[in-house]
Amino acid sequence: MATRDTINKQEENNDKMSRPMKKALLVLNCIMLGIGNCGGPLVQRLYFVKGGKRIWISSFLLTAGWPFLIIPLICSFLYKKRNGSQETKLISLKPSVFIPCAILGVLTGLDDYLAAYGVSRLPVSTSALIIATQLAFTAGFAFLLVKQKFSAYTINAVVLLSIGAVILALHSSTDRPDHESNIKYYEGFFMTLGASALYGFILPSIELTFKKAKQPITYSLVMEMQIVMSFFATVFCTIGMLINHDFKAIPHEARNFELGEVTYYVILSANSLLWQFFFLGAIGVIFCASSLLSGVIIATLLPVTESLAVLFFHEKFQVEKGLSLALSLWGFVSYFYGEFKQVKKMKRGLEVGSEP
Repeated sequence: MATRDTINKQEENNDKMSRPMKKALLVLNCIMLGIGNCGGPLVQRLYFVKGGKRIWISSFLLTAGWPFLIIPLICSFLYKKRNGSQETKLISLKPSVFIPCAILGVLTGLDDYLAAYGVSRLPVSTSALIIATQLAFTAGFAFLLVKQKFSAYTINAVVLLSIGAVILALHSSTDRPDHESNIKYYEGFFMTLGASALYGFILPSIELTFKKAKQPITYSLVMEMQIVMSFFATVFCTIGMLINHDFKAIPHEARNFELGEVTYYVILSANSLLWQFFFLGAIGVIFCASSLLSGVIIATLLPVTESLAVLFFHEKFQVEKGLSLALSLWGFVSYFYGEFKQVKKMKRGLEVGSEP
């Protein structure tokens, strides 16, 4: 009779990915992260620019799209079932993973509110540059929580991306909207900074959950984790909406929306979907690589988001933003060149070890 340990080993072997498959999955998650990271803030800002005023609604939408993930999760389940995987379950989360995900979900809900408040007060270009500081927080917490090792190339990437953010920050006051008071502007500034710091903690915490999990980590499990985190974040924001009577205000706000009532609901739906791309992409990159790489990609794409904000919202694009974009791309190349050299070094070590 097969023992439980034997079955677990068989399941773990079945769930192991080949290297090319993991690379393809990493590319896919980078694409999703890029789409969500660039599109999410723009659609979120569009809601506020065209007449939306409800911060709790905006924060709710950041994770309310979690039901979309049920579709690929069911497809994964049916695929495993068809291929005869033993003891296939639609939901495989164990308490050792579920509880940390629930806690991280509540923290994500708080982070959603902080970020939404910032976007409601600041131009996209300004909020993006503040969020760029998230990389420094991610690097610090990754070192403390998961003992992330830093190569010279990684440190160089963090420094370059941070310098790019600082350069933009020195000129951020020129982006303050005319109708915005100094108090509201700085409220948005510090709320966004708080969101940056909190998400910088959440990313390595997800990686730590992977490491401490008492079960094989598969991409299906990653989707389950994202569903749990998004669900609890949505519950947190729903409570805020109920207290603030936002559900009653939605029909009235839709009727008075500058782009029309139908467009209002389209924007809310698009906002929800784009942010699910962001969150699933972020956690997927952590699964395939590390929380630090996820932070690097987010920071690198922020100047792209700023460029799109200039195109769609006609925000100013000063020389400093162009310099920040160049530094971000330099940092991104530095990080991946360091990773490339590390992989080559590991391959050489394996070849030497295999020689008779």
